[in-house]
Amino acid sequence: MNSYSIALIPGDGIGRDVTAAAWTVLETAAKRAGFALTGTEFPWSCKFFKETGRMMPEYGIETLRGFDAILLGAVGWPAEVPDSVSLHGLLLPIRKAFVQYANIRPHRLLPGVTGPLRAENFDILCIRENTEGEYSGAGGRVHQGTLDEVAVETSIFTRAGVERILRFGFEQARSRRGKLASVTKSNAQKYSMVFWDEITRKLAADYPDVEVTSYHVDALAARMIMAPESLDVVVASNLFGDILTDIGAAIQGGLGYAASANINPGRSAPSMFEPVHGSAPDIAHLGIANPIAAIWSGAMMLDHLGEKAAADRVVKAVEAATARGIGTIPGKDRTEAITAAIVASLT
Repeated sequence: MNSYSIALIPGDGIGRDVTAAAWTVLETAAKRAGFALTGTEFPWSCKFFKETGRMMPEYGIETLRGFDAILLGAVGWPAEVPDSVSLHGLLLPIRKAFVQYANIRPHRLLPGVTGPLRAENFDILCIRENTEGEYSGAGGRVHQGTLDEVAVETSIFTRAGVERILRFGFEQARSRRGKLASVTKSNAQKYSMVFWDEITRKLAADYPDVEVTSYHVDALAARMIMAPESLDVVVASNLFGDILTDIGAAIQGGLGYAASANINPGRSAPSMFEPVHGSAPDIAHLGIANPIAAIWSGAMMLDHLGEKAAADRVVKAVEAATARGIGTIPGKDRTEAITAAIVASLT
């Protein structure tokens, strides 16, 4: 029997609730499919930061390295810990240390979910470069607190980094509907984004079966709203991908359905799976957080681990629940009720 060790980092706010919900569904799916999941929970969070001065221990990365995958709930409690501290203390170091350079976010309407658009038949896979670009963390501030203060934030684009994320996108497009949208702002950013466009054109020659279109990010944002059904795979830099996938979450009905995977395609280190929505301090501890994004992220984890049949059954169970109207109206169903409905739908 296959067995997988999973690091569980519930994190902050509703992260704890949705991680518990996802784990309940995943354990059930594993038992019925005949494989085992062993979870080890870590308390790393903003609360941990307040107690220790760190978002995770100094040995945190090496601790996580021994697991098959990581399931993350949410990180952030801005009233007590600045987001710039929590993000750079946990999430970004994990992504970079484990070379999780492909951030994958699916955007489509689940049965029974009503989105804000007239369009209903869209199925977009957004692939965001996850380890460099605008979130590289290169820069600094000088003369802080004076009228002469200067802040510099440097975006870093390497040939290796840009080529590998684009090639990953081409491969995804080849396995889907054969269409790739490459996103830049090369009319304004004449070095990094022109560089990205050039590599896109170069790689396109290796994928003659994939239809490639380059978009400026503002035009692609408009297209996601006006004609989302025209898009298949979207590949973007770290910042652009971050913004566009929030649009994707909005058009699929909200952040409660926004799943994501931080993938190490070379499998040299564990990949990490997380809902996009954040810790939602305004509804934390109310028991009404929608766990579907976390459960869908867990299904992506099973797929990555090689348990595709179980992953498909989890997604179908989610679809069966939403088709009955469960988890389709924010705040209407409690977290436990949505979880129970999905477990009951597992075949």
